[in-house]
Amino acid sequence: MTKTSPRRRAREFAVQALYQVALSESSVNEVAKNIREAADFGRADETLFTAIFFGAQSNQAEYMGIIRPLLDRDEKDISPIERAVLLMACHELKAMPETPYPVIINEAIEVTKTYGGTDGHKFVNGILDKLAAQLRPNDPKRH
Repeated sequence: MTKTSPRRRAREFAVQALYQVALSESSVNEVAKNIREAADFGRADETLFTAIFFGAQSNQAEYMGIIRPLLDRDEKDISPIERAVLLMACHELKAMPETPYPVIINEAIEVTKTYGGTDGHKFVNGILDKLAAQLRPNDPKRH
């Protein structure tokens, strides 16, 4: 089994937190506190977790407005995990230009493979390729 990097772990926790907020009555701060108390949170990049979770959560209406036209299905038909991954990646693409977009897409695919449905990663990949082209038109293209 390969060792998960602190940045991957932070993204996994951010997706879990976005998922929990979407499906529970808990406050954003309460969910963040619970996630930070998880047994293996110490191995995550806490700064990255905080930036992604709070950034994606507070801007989700704007981000879904950007993502919605790229969807091939109704927004309500997206699994909560896929939605959380899309929000996470959208935040990184839009607000964290220091992270190359192929890294963001790859990490999103890997997190989706871990937590999402069977072919969820293919759906996420298709949306994120379009999103990256839209949000980062001046970045070097993937081959």
